[in-house]
Amino acid sequence: MHFDLPFLQLIFFAFISLFPAVNPIGSAFIVEPLLGDLTMPQRRNASKKVAFYCFAICTVTALIGSWVLKLFGISIPIVQLAGGIVICRMGFLLLTSDNEIKSKKETAHPDVTAGIDDILFYPVSFPMTTGPGTISIVLTLSAHENEASLGEHFYNLAALVIAILGMCILVFICYANTPRLTHRLGPRGEQIVNRLSAFLVFCIGIQIAFTGIRVLAKLL
Repeated sequence: MHFDLPFLQLIFFAFISLFPAVNPIGSAFIVEPLLGDLTMPQRRNASKKVAFYCFAICTVTALIGSWVLKLFGISIPIVQLAGGIVICRMGFLLLTSDNEIKSKKETAHPDVTAGIDDILFYPVSFPMTTGPGTISIVLTLSAHENEASLGEHFYNLAALVIAILGMCILVFICYANTPRLTHRLGPRGEQIVNRLSAFLVFCIGIQIAFTGIRVLAKLL
């Protein structure tokens, strides 16, 4: 199958546009406190699920996201405000947690795995990995397709989906291998990273909520 240069350029442009919003490297450290009790096999399995959820969220957004928002009368600033509040709450809970960082075990209690499964989609995949910022970028990249011909529509959509797939693969790689780096930092260094990550989660939530409030204020 031969891809011409414009198609590759579309993929590259979409990938570069998504990278700052998803930030798979930074997000991996942010969600590390939530996945810290898993063994490496469980960690890889959880990372696969997160990558799949992120791919599903972004792909569905590209296909019908703008239509769904219009159907329910929801604007992007409202999504940003709600998502920011959720992320702030998660960051606050992580900051105020008194639990010490636990060492990785060869086996984990089944309840731990079950609890992790409950949070892999919400809030790990959404809104901590693919949040309102990512959704707005995907909507923007797919918005011009409404004015294109049917062939151009599928052409641009295919490039966007491939870029989303590449980004989700990168999410899996970063999330699955974060413990290798934090392990080298030692228990104290790992605890510092987790606390800093929790603070960043809180700050990111405030920033997203503030962005939504600022846009809404301009509409008043």
